[in-house]
Amino acid sequence: MNLHLLPDRSSNTAGNMAIDFLLLQRYPEPDAVRFRHYDWRMPSVTFGYSQKWEEVLSRSESDREFCRRPTGGGIVDHIADWTYSLVIPRRHSLYGAPAPLSYHLVHRALLEALLAQDQDVSLMAAEEPKAASKPGLCFSQPEPNDVVHRSTLEKIAGAALKRNKMGLLFQGSVSRLCLPGLNWDRFRGDFTSLLSQSLSVNGEDHPWPDLDPDEEIHLIDQFSAPDWNRRR
Repeated sequence: MNLHLLPDRSSNTAGNMAIDFLLLQRYPEPDAVRFRHYDWRMPSVTFGYSQKWEEVLSRSESDREFCRRPTGGGIVDHIADWTYSLVIPRRHSLYGAPAPLSYHLVHRALLEALLAQDQDVSLMAAEEPKAASKPGLCFSQPEPNDVVHRSTLEKIAGAALKRNKMGLLFQGSVSRLCLPGLNWDRFRGDFTSLLSQSLSVNGEDHPWPDLDPDEEIHLIDQFSAPDWNRRR
């Protein structure tokens, strides 16, 4: 099995969510693991599927573009983060693993990539005390297996998951503000190499897949619609 390392891209908020969902649902080679890093064309906030719309608005900057993710998790302001998605196909052994195990495996690879550049980081242990904060704010309170600063427990990286009959989608975010001086190109290479080892797959650069443009437009419209974003 191969890990397809897709070219970096950028889009608006709904566009990025639509593409992630298409990579889960409609990838031309459904047995391949796929990874992409992407940027945001405008200040953006995404929030987990179960988050309440009014709470998202009350806890976010008003000049952001908003979109409900297909995955779970909290509120993420993407103004200064390094964002990625990873799709594990149904045929891979990790697909059926408990969510904490898959979360740990991906974040262990991310942690090792940061340690390779001498960052003072660790994985949040289940028994660590949590700082008091409002629920739902992704980077305000680390959860078990999030990547944190070793000394302060400040959250550096988190992810949200969605599992369906096609595969397992990770949507992950790494705080750039917490990692000044990091070589991000090197980090991307180290992270994807370590993911390849952890997933027991062969990593390879791969061209952008041939996705149906009409379906992409339809999904962008869906992720932009008030019925989707304000449904809770």
